[in-house]
Amino acid sequence: MALIGYARVSSVGQSLDVQLDKLKHCKKTYQEKQSGTNQKRPELKACLDYIREGDTLVITRLDRLARSTLHLCQIAETLREEKVDLQVLDQNINTSDATGRLLFNMLGAIAQFETEIRAERQMDGINKAKERGVAFGRKRKMTTQQIEELR
Repeated sequence: MALIGYARVSSVGQSLDVQLDKLKHCKKTYQEKQSGTNQKRPELKACLDYIREGDTLVITRLDRLARSTLHLCQIAETLREEKVDLQVLDQNINTSDATGRLLFNMLGAIAQFETEIRAERQMDGINKAKERGVAFGRKRKMTTQQIEELR
């Protein structure tokens, strides 16, 4: 019965240090710099392949494990089938009891809601910027005249 840690940040420029410090009590810790929306996270796969019955997967926050409620539920089902508990340090969740499982499911749904609201706000901001004439994307390297000359 081992504690197995998993730490993830979304981009290369971010640091794993805070998460790794919180997971230092784990026997083994998997870490990666990948977007949570990327379903092909090699270290998460390796972690899920490594854990055994009686182990506990330890993460700092739910959003470090999955970005959607569906993906979170899929991982939770995998852990349940393997008889592995999940401990979420910052949210004080431990799925080894009924209360922990309830809290896990409720917070997973809230995390999904927050992600969707954030995406809606981002799209609102982008649309408003476009209405004001803000150009997105990189600047053209050729003028319209140069493009016409090439045609």
